[in-house]
Amino acid sequence: QLQASGGGLVQPGGSLRLSCAASGRIFSSNVMGWYRQFPGKQRELVARIFMGGGTYYADSVKGRFTISRVNAKNTVYLQMNSLKPEDTAVYYCNTVPARVADWGQGTLVTVSS
Repeated sequence: QLQASGGGLVQPGGSLRLSCAASGRIFSSNVMGWYRQFPGKQRELVARIFMGGGTYYADSVKGRFTISRVNAKNTVYLQMNSLKPEDTAVYYCNTVPARVADWGQGTLVTVSS
């Protein structure tokens, strides 16, 4: 499984950095992504990063979130800046496309004053 961490409560306009450590089996040669899930909704992909460092962002987070990876550490990060209340969700990491068996518990991000 993939374990995301770093979530918490932050005020609007604030920042958080999420981390996700993966096994080499999962991480190597795979596109990695960060997903989020709002209550009652399906998970949505917000950012992905290729082995070579190329990235993709959903329009809702473009310019505010930055995904990165350290291949030697099998770790992927999500730097979230200028957070908005509508970013409140549980955030997960997984490969892209996602592997059902590798969903972890996610980390809750709450943006509120």
